[in-house]
Amino acid sequence: MATAPIQMSAVRATGVRQVRLVCGVILFAYVISHFLNHALGNISVEAMEAGVYYHTLFWQFLPVSIIFYAAALTHLGLGVYALYQRRQFRWRTIEPLQLVLGLSIPALVMGHVIGVRLGYTLYDHQKLYPQELYLFFVAAPGRLWQMTILLLIAWVHGCIGIYFWLRLKPFFPRAAPYLLAAAVLIPTLSLLGIYQGGRSVEIESDDRDWRSQNLTRRQVGTVAENNTLDRVAGGLTVGYFGLLALVLAARGVRAWRERRGGMIALSYGNGKTVRVPKGLSVLEASLRHNVPHASVCGGRARCSTCRIRVIGDHDVLPTPSQREAFVLTRVGTADPSIRLACQLRPTSDLSFFQLFTPHMHATDGASTSASIGQERYLVSLFVDMRGSTQLAEKRLPFDTVFIVNRFLGAVSQAVIENGGQPNQFVGDGMLALFGLTADPQTACRQALKAAAGIATHIDQLNEFLSHDLRQPIRFGIGIHGGEVIIGDIGYRDHVVFTALGDAVNVAARLQDMTKTLACEAVVSDEVRRSAGLADDALPQQEVAIRGRDEPLAVRVVADARKLAALVDRSGSGAEPATRSNLRDQITTA
Repeated sequence: MATAPIQMSAVRATGVRQVRLVCGVILFAYVISHFLNHALGNISVEAMEAGVYYHTLFWQFLPVSIIFYAAALTHLGLGVYALYQRRQFRWRTIEPLQLVLGLSIPALVMGHVIGVRLGYTLYDHQKLYPQELYLFFVAAPGRLWQMTILLLIAWVHGCIGIYFWLRLKPFFPRAAPYLLAAAVLIPTLSLLGIYQGGRSVEIESDDRDWRSQNLTRRQVGTVAENNTLDRVAGGLTVGYFGLLALVLAARGVRAWRERRGGMIALSYGNGKTVRVPKGLSVLEASLRHNVPHASVCGGRARCSTCRIRVIGDHDVLPTPSQREAFVLTRVGTADPSIRLACQLRPTSDLSFFQLFTPHMHATDGASTSASIGQERYLVSLFVDMRGSTQLAEKRLPFDTVFIVNRFLGAVSQAVIENGGQPNQFVGDGMLALFGLTADPQTACRQALKAAAGIATHIDQLNEFLSHDLRQPIRFGIGIHGGEVIIGDIGYRDHVVFTALGDAVNVAARLQDMTKTLACEAVVSDEVRRSAGLADDALPQQEVAIRGRDEPLAVRVVADARKLAALVDRSGSGAEPATRSNLRDQITTA
């Protein structure tokens, strides 16, 4: 069966993170629905009541309700499990912040859930917006602040999770401005709706008829019933804090047992040896002892940069988890001696060496580890000089070098003038990067204008060298944008800053295609669309890219000089640009 390997691969790729993501998306959908319902308070309390009818009609539909409560319990359980499992919190500040926010939500929401849902189940209370707003604004104003904090914490926690999920998706650079606007507007409108509705209820509550209609025994319950609900909520809250205390105690017991159970030695193959308790992963051991260890994804088995090769007998090692096996299979590693340091938890002494050496830099005389790379959306521009081989055949070597240097100088000048950065020089070709200090849309527009500038500067160079060239210098340009890894690549003193990733490779392939397509530039439709150029601005083709299963939509540019005018013409109709480095300012993974 052809589908069997695909299904098995999907199962192996599924892990705790994927389950947490699915549950989180379900809960965040509920939060959005609830927030939008709150926002109706800007119209009237009656609008809030009308909206909550449809809200409950959907979420209390039995199959949906089962899925929702299962997702809530699973998400909570995985959060508590993460508190127990995580041994090191040095990856990034945002991760422990997300965990703390998530674990604080149950304690804050317990009273509200018990008062509304359990009150309905036990006593048939019909607490809707008038009753809840009366509680927050008249009967117990202190609870309003608790509910406001809860709403903000739930929203921030959910937004962090959604960002981690979407930030590497191809559409994220274009969707980021709208997602950011929604992330700000939805909670703002929700809180304003609660305030407006609360003020209305506060004013109307002075009327005796309103009280008789909205504060009946069936709607708010008796004092004894509410005291019972408060005791239940208090008991569950204490129980929840007890569970967290138990988890923290379990962490302490685990550390004590690990020390009692013995220590193991990890030898890094370079003379460095550390002793750690059994149960730590190799990457956690490296972090604990400040040993530099490459890890782009922060130890979540989303990359393979922490790979190590075990020296000696690897049969005694724990069997790779499904997630580890999936990652190793994806990178084509069948050697059982190669493992992921973030997943391998040795139970005996281990010798190994790292397959990726982390970048080192000195700070006050001490060597510390730096990130091997950073995920960013960049636009790659490849340009190559045509006919350089024939040029070299008929000229002295120094004359050829002179002409090639003048060509690369003209190209570099055009790139710099348009906000790009010349990055790699390979013979008579060059890679330029756009987007290091600009948002994706601006980077795409800069790259297109740089291509036009390159054509103009080469025209000037041809005129300057006309007495020495039998044929004018020709060139080919390929432009593509996407998520890449940027960082320092090299060895010892020979380290360069560059970008690696599929987007860079595709740009190089597009540059090669200018020969067969008889044009000066080939631009991916992704760049054309992000730059805001009209769909009919350039002829479209679908081309096969080596190493890719599906064809890529590209735009063929016969004369690169026209690109500047197209970009300028689309300036008024382009999509609004995002702020510089938007993804990095929100957070990093």
